[in-house]
Amino acid sequence: MLKKNKSKQKDPNSVFEALSRSSDFINELSSSGGFLYRISFFRSLINGNLLHEQILPFIQQLHLTPTLEELKEHIPIEQAVITKDLQKVEEALHRGSIAVRIETDWGNTLLLPIEEKKGRQVGPPEIEFGIISAQEAFVEGLDTNLNLIRRRLPTPDLKVVEHTVGTLSQTKVAVVYIENIANPQNIETVLQRIQDVDYDQILDSNYLAQMLYDVSNTIFPLFLNTERPDRVSSGLTEGKIAIMVDGSPHTLLAPTILLEYFSTMEDYNMSWIAASSFRLLRIFAVIFSIFATPLYVAVLTFHYELIPKDLLETIVASRYLVPFPPIIEALFLEISIELLREAGSRLPAKVGQTLGIVGGIVIGQAAVAAGLTSNILLIIVALSALASFVTPIYKMGTTIRLLRFPFLFAAQVWGALGISLMGAFLLTHLMKLTSIG
Repeated sequence: MLKKNKSKQKDPNSVFEALSRSSDFINELSSSGGFLYRISFFRSLINGNLLHEQILPFIQQLHLTPTLEELKEHIPIEQAVITKDLQKVEEALHRGSIAVRIETDWGNTLLLPIEEKKGRQVGPPEIEFGIISAQEAFVEGLDTNLNLIRRRLPTPDLKVVEHTVGTLSQTKVAVVYIENIANPQNIETVLQRIQDVDYDQILDSNYLAQMLYDVSNTIFPLFLNTERPDRVSSGLTEGKIAIMVDGSPHTLLAPTILLEYFSTMEDYNMSWIAASSFRLLRIFAVIFSIFATPLYVAVLTFHYELIPKDLLETIVASRYLVPFPPIIEALFLEISIELLREAGSRLPAKVGQTLGIVGGIVIGQAAVAAGLTSNILLIIVALSALASFVTPIYKMGTTIRLLRFPFLFAAQVWGALGISLMGAFLLTHLMKLTSIG
């Protein structure tokens, strides 16, 4: 029995030899003061300056064979750990730690965390840009993002609970909330759902959001996705829960309501009259963006009697050379606008802006001149596209872009009745949606 148990034990040397198959893994045997020690690490993950300034000189100063405990006290590195757990050693090495073993105790390992943390500096927001608000945005580093939150909320009630998600990526996820303000049931729900996530890799907060939603079959975002620390701090003081993912510059806020997707942090820096007016303008722009083109198709297909006589003459004149029904010209322009948006967002910034402006003008004028569409519909589609950009939250803006197409097809089939039915279906769907229950 003893021999059988020994055969099952995992040899530490075999673990380090397996890691040595990677070219960037260093597994060196060295001597100092008459004793042998082995130092192992991933060259691409550690801070080389700390290795040569705060670890190797202190080891080389020793003249007698030390124990790992003595070595731990001698080296000025915080959070050093001694362990026999080989799985813990592997995880620590992959997170930027150095493993030190000595000849008198090869079974134990001293782990010294000296991770090289590389990433961009904190800069202004690129998506939720504001003129009279804070000019800081989250970056990819989780610790940096937590620092931005704690500087704004220096209270002991601010709690952070970390989990590791992803069987391969081993991504750190932080759940942030203010104790005694956030609903304990909501906190428990979020933590439980994160623990239940079983997926290979979590590379961004949006990966996680789709797994935490109450309803999966919806195009509406149920968590507010933001890159602004001030918005997150404000949400935490209102009892919301923030979900932050290491490697993602976006934070999830929940629970949320629909109207929060149409407000900005600048609204709180204005008078209530100006802020309310701008919010109403955004809501009107969203309604116009969804319904303008479908109403054009419905009126020209079924409801000519609703158009004033003078305006009807103008519309008939504009469509005199157009050989297609309204639905075809509307789809042609809507799809052209979406293609320009996608092309502009995938190209470098300067090229993308030029393509969007020049492409829109050239394609619009050429389509009217060729008789593929009327100039009135071109104006309506252009205004609808412009109105969809006023939504501060990008994911909600994407949802509004997609909503126009079901309304277009309903307008073609049933006219104003179809638009009414789709509107009723949309309102029913919205009322059924929940955010963390």
